[in-house]
Amino acid sequence: MLEWLDKLETLDRAMDDLHITAHDERERIRAKAHTVLEVVHRHLAKADRATCREAAVRLARLRADAYGRELSLAVHRGGAWTPAEMTELFAAARKRRLDHGDVGWISHLAGESAALPAEARHEPWKAVEPLFDAIEECPLSPDERKGMQRALARVNPSPLALPLGRDGWGAAVRDHLGEPPAPHLVALVDHLSVAGGPRPAKAWRARCLELLAGEGAGELVAAGLRAFDGARYEGGRHGGPARLLMTDVNTDVARGFAWAAALAGAGGAAPALTRLVLAAGGHGSGTEPDLKLASGVVHALAECEGAVDALRRLQQDVRSRSLLKQIAAALATAAARHGVTAAQLVERGVPGHGLSADGSRAWADGAWTVTVTVEDARTVRVTARDAGGRTRRGLPSGLAAAGEIKALVKEVRHTLSAERDRLEALFGVERSWPPGEWARLYRDHPVTGAVARALIWHDGAPFLPGDREPGGEVTLWHPARAPMEEIRAWRETVAERRLRQPFKQAYREVYALTPAEEHAASSGRFAARLVGHDRLYALAKQRGWQPAWLRHHGEPGEAWKELAEGAWRVRFGYELTGDAAYATTAQVRFDRRDGRQWRETPLAGVPPLVFSEAMRDVDLFVADPALDGDRHARSAEAYELPASARVRRDALERILPGTAIAGRCTLTDRHLVVRGDLRTYKIHLGSAGVLMEPGDVPLSIAGARKPGGRIFLPFEEDGTLALILGKAFLLAADTGITDESARSIGSAPNQG
Repeated sequence: MLEWLDKLETLDRAMDDLHITAHDERERIRAKAHTVLEVVHRHLAKADRATCREAAVRLARLRADAYGRELSLAVHRGGAWTPAEMTELFAAARKRRLDHGDVGWISHLAGESAALPAEARHEPWKAVEPLFDAIEECPLSPDERKGMQRALARVNPSPLALPLGRDGWGAAVRDHLGEPPAPHLVALVDHLSVAGGPRPAKAWRARCLELLAGEGAGELVAAGLRAFDGARYEGGRHGGPARLLMTDVNTDVARGFAWAAALAGAGGAAPALTRLVLAAGGHGSGTEPDLKLASGVVHALAECEGAVDALRRLQQDVRSRSLLKQIAAALATAAARHGVTAAQLVERGVPGHGLSADGSRAWADGAWTVTVTVEDARTVRVTARDAGGRTRRGLPSGLAAAGEIKALVKEVRHTLSAERDRLEALFGVERSWPPGEWARLYRDHPVTGAVARALIWHDGAPFLPGDREPGGEVTLWHPARAPMEEIRAWRETVAERRLRQPFKQAYREVYALTPAEEHAASSGRFAARLVGHDRLYALAKQRGWQPAWLRHHGEPGEAWKELAEGAWRVRFGYELTGDAAYATTAQVRFDRRDGRQWRETPLAGVPPLVFSEAMRDVDLFVADPALDGDRHARSAEAYELPASARVRRDALERILPGTAIAGRCTLTDRHLVVRGDLRTYKIHLGSAGVLMEPGDVPLSIAGARKPGGRIFLPFEEDGTLALILGKAFLLAADTGITDESARSIGSAPNQG
């Protein structure tokens, strides 16, 4: 067989020169090399061990991207490898472009080397160490990389070898352990490296708690948690550079550290693990996502004190669908442990952040008394009062507690935002609370109360929390369940009291099934609309949907969202037009959860509140005020006025009489008509697009500003109401418009 290896080596050298060889000659050499290689393979299958070992060494020296199959056969059949032969093969492996064909023989050789006495492994280990970086950069799956690295790690002759990869986080853990590391801490790290799936087995947890009782174990876990912050590894993937959180082999160890922190009740574990989930999920970390690590840490986080708030925050910040599923599963597991639903667990776990019942907290710091106050559903205010009683907003310089105060304000604002989203989601859920529980969890909570006290509730009759005590089971009032007279009365109350609600409630749009939809499987009332693709994607994300980003003309996609605490799912279809900036909309469909499956349901079977809330979002997506050009301004006229536009009309009826432009404005069914000095303008109540009379000439107008602060807007979610009013004020004084759009207005006399 050796003469065939000689021929293969000759042809291999010729193959290296193929870039300067004529095409026909290149193909001839390639074919001949293939024939010789097949002969070599047949000989290896029956050669003795010594011949296989010699062949393996010679094959490893050849081209860096070939002969993996023959190498694997030779190594597996070689047996009785000497340390020198192992060293040469490991050194040759470092120079190869490693691929799937190399996994088997390198792992097998590592096992043979690990079986040698420790003193015989020193030379092979020197050749193995550089291989770790090469493996990180090769085009293998994470499991293949980890398998090779674990096999090679056993070659280490040190009796206290650590199963840690060569990255920043691993280096920090090594530094904490020192040299030589304590044997019982090495045993702990070894155990943490084999935690298994996202939720380790009971036996693993029991052993982990035993090892955590050792001296210095708690400090080691704490050091590992600290090292997660800022962990980075400049590695490679599929032949190119990549910025990673850590090496593949360390993701398993890191997951074990996360579980150790949770089981030990380590102080500060929840915030540290939350940051790790976000970093591993690719959230603003600048590193490639590692969703396997993130998922494992999520389940460890669920075991920590403060887990509910941390998981809820992650639901707000995380965008990965698979990771959101893991977060929901972790919340469900934690809830089951407490004998409640996930929604009940979340509402009972809203942090108060040390605020008093009125939503404030004060610090005496030198000459200043600083107070943080939750003023309303959107405002957290910081004020400082000096010894003379003078008050200023913001933090004075030089305060010892400045860092603590800033951190608190950030946390309170985050919780306040999450509570706004959570309470708005209750519109699609049939939930009720006993009066005492409602008062404790909602009205009187130092953070949630700022949202709840601005909302209308129902205990058999609608009420505001500040007006009276509830007399029975409390639910969140929804206009879909109220007669029109009651809705109008509450809109008057909101306007009279200048009650700025955290989101639309009194003015909330209601969407009911049309007669045609009562017998339909899907709704087409918002189909065939032109929308901005970027805007649709961003709005869907903002409203908690999971939209598809489309890349090719005609490519269909869907955005979906779970409603009613996961019992229902809505899907909204769309596809790109010939202009990639725009999409056309399709049908809206509903699915009911059936165990782990979703089953599409006819519209008549969808609960009214679920249907209304879903269609309200879709209405928001298709009403695109940014499309202010000719085709959109005209096409908006062709559609039925959406519920959101009718609500704006109702609000404008109350707002306009108190403005300076009241005499120039008229409300029609579809428009706010504004009489300027040059022309008369029609502002569409749905799209905010402008048409000029005579002739309904589209006007693309810039420079519109929000109306002055004296005008009370009872709601403002998507900016369209403020945009309509801003345009109205601008167009009422059209002679003062200096924008380029004034050219299209022209100097024609007012026809209106």
